[in-house]
Amino acid sequence: MVVSVLEEMRIRSLGVIDDAVVELSPGFTAVTGETGAGKTMVVTSLGLLLGGRADPALVRIGAKSAVVEGRIAVDRRSPVAVRAEEAGAELDDGTLLISRTLSAEGRSRAHLGGRSVPVGLLAELADDLVAVHGQTDQQGLLRPARQRQALDRYAGDAVSVPLAKYAGAYRRLRAVAAELTELTTRARERAQEADLLRFGLDEVAAVEPLPGEDAELAAEASRLGHAEALASAASAAHAALAGNPEDPEGIDAATLVAGAQRAVEAVRSHDPELAALADRIGEIGILLSDVAGELAGYTSGLDADPLRLAAVEERRAALTHLTRKYGADIAGVLAWAEESAARLGALEGDDDRIEELTAERDALRAELGGLAQALSDARAEAAERFAGAVTAELAELAMPHARVTFAIRQTEVADAENGVEVGGRAVAYGPHGVDEVELYLTPHPGAQPRPIAKGASGGELSRVMLAVEVVFAGSDPVPTYLFDEVDAGVGGKAAVEVGRRLARLARTAQVVVVTHLPQVAAFADRHLVVEKTHEGSVTRSGVKAMEGEDRVRELSRMLAGQEDSQLARAHAEELLAAARGPLARG
Repeated sequence: MVVSVLEEMRIRSLGVIDDAVVELSPGFTAVTGETGAGKTMVVTSLGLLLGGRADPALVRIGAKSAVVEGRIAVDRRSPVAVRAEEAGAELDDGTLLISRTLSAEGRSRAHLGGRSVPVGLLAELADDLVAVHGQTDQQGLLRPARQRQALDRYAGDAVSVPLAKYAGAYRRLRAVAAELTELTTRARERAQEADLLRFGLDEVAAVEPLPGEDAELAAEASRLGHAEALASAASAAHAALAGNPEDPEGIDAATLVAGAQRAVEAVRSHDPELAALADRIGEIGILLSDVAGELAGYTSGLDADPLRLAAVEERRAALTHLTRKYGADIAGVLAWAEESAARLGALEGDDDRIEELTAERDALRAELGGLAQALSDARAEAAERFAGAVTAELAELAMPHARVTFAIRQTEVADAENGVEVGGRAVAYGPHGVDEVELYLTPHPGAQPRPIAKGASGGELSRVMLAVEVVFAGSDPVPTYLFDEVDAGVGGKAAVEVGRRLARLARTAQVVVVTHLPQVAAFADRHLVVEKTHEGSVTRSGVKAMEGEDRVRELSRMLAGQEDSQLARAHAEELLAAARGPLARG
């Protein structure tokens, strides 16, 4: 059951298309036209709507930007609708609007349901919306890696579940192996680093610096070095404040302040303001007395001992040696020592860590071997079913004697350290398991099976590709399939069978085919023709739906290149009648 249908696309200023609207059918839509008319722009436009790479060269010459807009009918319960609404998109009565704008300067913008969204979101939705296949996809199917992906996709949970477990163990093994290699290959450098750390820590431990000790010693050294000058200054200050016993006639600050206080005390009761000043003079006298006392104590406490000064300078030299090497000050030295001790502990624990990592690596290899075996068994079982289903489809596509098989192999390695054990053998492994998967085609009885990359013609490869998609449609369907001339190299009866098979696929999915074969186009529920004007562009009227006589004329052109040829018209009418017949679509 189709849950999403691409109803319409509007294309403006893209390639040869000036402004055109492409209306599509829920069933089978065929798109035809002369070579160079712009049929491929339909595929390109859909690719842009689905988050494809935006090439500024696609913008029509003279235009500032190209715009592609699409209207898709979606079921509100579908993953596409749910994800779109999560992104803030609005669904208009079950319709989702998508637009992509590409400027000539290379900037690209995407909108979904009226909301600006990252282009990556369109690509995310594409997996649940459309399967696009063209000539490049056929070439992709020639690569064994793509063939393995196709097999895994067909197998479903039987492969995806053990593959997810395998991938997690594989990533952990890579991380463990990398750390183990780093520890073992850099053993010499790490040992040298440990020796340097030990030497530095021993130097710091021998000095035993204390926090803030460097600042305290600097202050003490300055005081000891200037003891005489400090004592002289303190004595002079004390005499100025409290008087000099050897000079009884001298005037000092304490005496003057005491005289000032006596002068105002006698009359303070007559004026509160003067009383307040008297109190302040008294406070000054007390403060002078305190400072004088402290100056006397400072002078008596000064130590001009040269031995102590020598000891202080010696200690400062030891601290300076540390600060030159390990920190800007003693605080920095102590911080370095703390960090270095932790680093040394880690380095000295390398042997234990290597032992732990080695054990974990061996356990992970054993686990990978078991998971790889489970993957191989699941792939072998799925390969038999997949190959049988594709072979049956090829029989429907005028290849009744062809047979498709999968070869699943492993590569043994001489060094067990470079592999994992599977079935008692050490085999090479990678992120997807130990299997090398390759698709083989036997075109007829008596022929040797050969890889499809070497043994399939263009027409055979097109039919294999279509057969694979039809099989996928039954096991992992998407709402819309777009085929861009995958019928290349096919003709005659085979082309009729391709058309018939596409029509069958359209029973359960929307199918859009860009084709040059009238045998294929005759089976379409809706036939669109792309036509250029005399100026070489495709305008709004350049994408036409062919019905009745117009469709016969287009099929005649495709058959003989002559729209008015009576023979071609008769053949075209015969094709249409055969395609519409009761047995045409099986």
